[in-house]
Amino acid sequence: MHSGRSAQQGRNGRHVLVVDDDPTVSEVVTGYLERAGFEVGLAADGAGALAAADARRPDLVVLDLMLPGMDGLTVCRELRARGPVPVIMLTARSDEEDRILGLEVGADDYVTKPFSPRELVLRVESVLRRSDRAAAPREAAEPAEPLRAAGIEVDRAGRRALKHGRELALTLREFDLLSYFLQHPGQVCDRERLMREVWGWDFGDLSTVTVHVRRLRGKIEDDPARPRLIQTVWGAGYRFDPAPGVAEDGGPRA
Repeated sequence: MHSGRSAQQGRNGRHVLVVDDDPTVSEVVTGYLERAGFEVGLAADGAGALAAADARRPDLVVLDLMLPGMDGLTVCRELRARGPVPVIMLTARSDEEDRILGLEVGADDYVTKPFSPRELVLRVESVLRRSDRAAAPREAAEPAEPLRAAGIEVDRAGRRALKHGRELALTLREFDLLSYFLQHPGQVCDRERLMREVWGWDFGDLSTVTVHVRRLRGKIEDDPARPRLIQTVWGAGYRFDPAPGVAEDGGPRA
């Protein structure tokens, strides 16, 4: 059921929908978000969350994984089916599989309970900044030409990616990750570098990067089980190889 409570217009005009069946968690999170200048809407279950999102599209959703009835993973899928919206997943479990599942359905970040409300606000602000940069018009000084390699074309201005002319259904993070790889072909990028450059985070669980690389491979590789474009360099990170098996001079790679 959607709560009728909504804060007065936030100082920054951004609307965050908090979905959690624990009233204590909802109250604490709402208080911190309001003090940070956000307008906050509440929902206690999946149906209420979808109804609230339909009534007013949120700028970001803080979504509990364990909800009565429709779980958070299903809610996340349904929200994303309605249009792009950043999602931060809350989970009471420390199980890595739960965190990975949240990321795999498109969550932009996750926070494990118990958590610091102040840290959650920082995560909200970070995800929104990243989303804003993605949606903002590109400055004239930035090259407008699409990035192209290995049959992949990335239109950064239009936020579109294609492989052999077929549009790829990429999340915000997957698009940014692919763009970064295409801009740094042949370079070995460790997970810390990718988290800093792509996510804009100086902290966080590095498994976030691992999951997104795996998801991206599933969308651009001919055989994700034997990736050829995004190579794992054991102990070092990942390398985007636009011409696997072929050296720069055109001959076979040693």
